[in-house]
This record gives sequence, structure tokens and C-alpha cells, in this order.
Amino acid sequence: MADFAVVVSRVEGLWEASLLPERLVEDFQGLLAALRQQVGDGGVIGFVNVADEFFVAVRVTGQDTRVLLSDVTAAVAWDLAAEVVDYLGLERPGDDDLEDVWPAGDLGIFGDLGLDEMELGALLSDLDAYADETLLLLARRLGFADAYERVVEPVFH
Repeated sequence: MADFAVVVSRVEGLWEASLLPERLVEDFQGLLAALRQQVGDGGVIGFVNVADEFFVAVRVTGQDTRVLLSDVTAAVAWDLAAEVVDYLGLERPGDDDLEDVWPAGDLGIFGDLGLDEMELGALLSDLDAYADETLLLLARRLGFADAYERVVEPVFH
């Protein structure tokens, strides 16, 4: 299992990806600050994989920040997920809520890139998929799998 944070952006029509500092896997506000410093045509996308248990997707376009947490119940055990739940203004799940896995945040985060809420919801509903597998599926579906895989592959070796 490898934790990682990746930033993806399109520059002059080409998708680029790079790893962000590992400390941002545990620091949501730091992640937001780092993403806001990046440039790209149409904003930037950040993906964070935590222990292959859950992921966070962030989309920053100008002043607009959109956030998606793949599993709200991760907030019980992981500080990053708890920070995201707080950022979204949601009530943190309790130990009684661990049976019901569901995403939180903006399911329309990638709508303008051709991935609507229904399709994203279907991807997130596969409870047998590891977070890194779902992120790779997202990268493929959004059209930047090559750039994404180039920077993520070394993390696993």
C-alpha cells in the first residue's frame, strides 16, 4: 500500500501529472494550498490515495474548489477524511455508521470532462475496488491515464 498525492492539469492541450509532497496525504488544507498554486488550462485536479482504503479528489478552477471523498466512513479512522468531511460541512459518521459506505461531496466534479454524476456514482459503488484502482479508472475515463500512470507507477515499486 502506498499513499500518494498527484496533481493533474492540462497545459496547451496536453495532460501533465506530477506527485505532490507525501506530507499532503495527511494535510487537507495544505493540499488545497498546493493545488491553488498550480496552473493549467481549465484548472487542476488533485487525487489523494490513502492506504488504498479511500481517495479524495479535488478540482480547483480559479476561485472554485470542488471536493469529493470516496468513502465518508473513512472519517472515523483517518484524519484526512475527517478534515474533508469538516470542509464539506457534513456531520462526521460515528462507529455505528460503518456499515454504510457512501461518497461525500461533489459527484458532478468531472461533469464538464464527460463523466457525469451517474457514471461516477457507479464507479464509486464498487466496494471491492481499491482506491488506487478506482483512481486509475477515473484517470482513464477522464483521458489522462498515461500521464497519471507515469507518476504513480514508481510509488508502487
